[in-house]
Amino acid sequence: MSYVIGMDLGTQSLKGVLIDPSGKTVAEASHAHEPSYPNAGWAEQTRAMDWIDSMVDVVHKIMADSGISPDEVEMIGFDSQVDGAVAVDNDGNPLTPALIWLDRRAEAQTAAMGKKIAEEKIFELTGLNLDSSHVAPKVLWIRETYPDIFEKCSNILLPGSFMVKYLTGEAVVDYSNASSTMIYNVNTKAWDPEIAKALDLDPMILGRIGPSHEVAGHLTERAAELLGLTTKCRVVIGSGDEHAACLGAGLVRPGMVCDITGTAEPVCAVGDKPLLDHKHLVETHAHADSRWWLIENPGFVSGGSMRWFKDNIVKSDYGMMNELAAKVAPGSDGVIFLPCMSGAMTPRWNGNARGIFSGLSLNHGMEHITRAVFEGIAFGLRDNIDRFEEIGIDCSEVRIVGGGTKSPLWCQMKADCIGKTMQCTKNPEGAAIGAAMMASVANGFFKDMDEAAEAMVELDEKIYEPDPTVKEAYDEAYARYLATYDAMEPVYDKLYKGE
Repeated sequence: MSYVIGMDLGTQSLKGVLIDPSGKTVAEASHAHEPSYPNAGWAEQTRAMDWIDSMVDVVHKIMADSGISPDEVEMIGFDSQVDGAVAVDNDGNPLTPALIWLDRRAEAQTAAMGKKIAEEKIFELTGLNLDSSHVAPKVLWIRETYPDIFEKCSNILLPGSFMVKYLTGEAVVDYSNASSTMIYNVNTKAWDPEIAKALDLDPMILGRIGPSHEVAGHLTERAAELLGLTTKCRVVIGSGDEHAACLGAGLVRPGMVCDITGTAEPVCAVGDKPLLDHKHLVETHAHADSRWWLIENPGFVSGGSMRWFKDNIVKSDYGMMNELAAKVAPGSDGVIFLPCMSGAMTPRWNGNARGIFSGLSLNHGMEHITRAVFEGIAFGLRDNIDRFEEIGIDCSEVRIVGGGTKSPLWCQMKADCIGKTMQCTKNPEGAAIGAAMMASVANGFFKDMDEAAEAMVELDEKIYEPDPTVKEAYDEAYARYLATYDAMEPVYDKLYKGE
């Protein structure tokens, strides 16, 4: 029998699933890796080979658990955290730390880019906001900081492209990952020559563009030996993680919205054409399914805020956080949390923003500030759902995928905050399922993404209906959240600009 592996390279771990020809999950595994934060506003995988180590461990676990023969694995599908950049040599070995999506060190390069090309022009061409989270400023930072490495490197690759290059020797990037670079034209689906010329940058340094389920190449002998597989195994180009998670949630047609709960929390809707939000809250990306576009907010620090709070404040586990939050009524008795732990992408984009609690009084305890963390992130979801509806997107069907599906309290809170029915995927590892869908289509298990979704996407029976009795409390708390951000934004821009 033949099998495929889907792998999701996330910020804090790599997850993998082994899939049979029917689309059934045969085995799954994960391996953690820790990013580092060497300075305020910086975030990197200092040793990018940690990602390779995670992949090797996951594949070995999957193979051991399943007991299948190595030559039965015929295809590997990848999705990865987007908006990262790492310089590599011709063999795919990293030459610099990998700057990840959370990294904001390229603020100066972002400002310089805006002087060469008008911000609105960049938006019209790329569908993206001029922002240091995206790849182009990071490439410029690497060029300025490591000029010798820049001159001799083979490529500067996004995280998924780095993995594929290491496995196959090919430098490739799919439409969805390319659409986060700020060098890709979202209308023509190609590298944009005007932006490339203005930056004096050959976009091919980022790789050749192709669809997510296109085969990049076979495993090299080095890669096959590392993974315990054979060189018969092929690797698809893959996609970004939120894009794959949308596949894993069954978003393969317009008129559907997905809330992706990981370290970040992208909120995505499927479009049949580029749709530009001229208030610049949501961006236009390519979908992992190359028929469509993804209208999305790429994600504020959601699960990352939860983990920070768990590790540094509660110093317990997520179960305890849920118990504490459940003790307090909606609105957290006036306590507000802004989840701007690495800049803000909601309610407005601002790389200078920082996390904050407000409204604290002597009567407040751990349970109040814990619930405020849950609610602050739910308010970020509401920002995006409200904006989707303002620009004409149907938000009647909202699905949740990712680690947040494990908290019924949080899922109900979100349904109440946005006033929409929400339903979770049965398997929280939606991105890895999406990666496996790409591999399954490439390997001929299914003719297209529609057929793959029909076979592989399962929704939980539980449906979260909004509770109308708490609407007023959440509306009042949401207004406080917005007012707090408005009040703090001038402080952010004065104190943290260029930090």
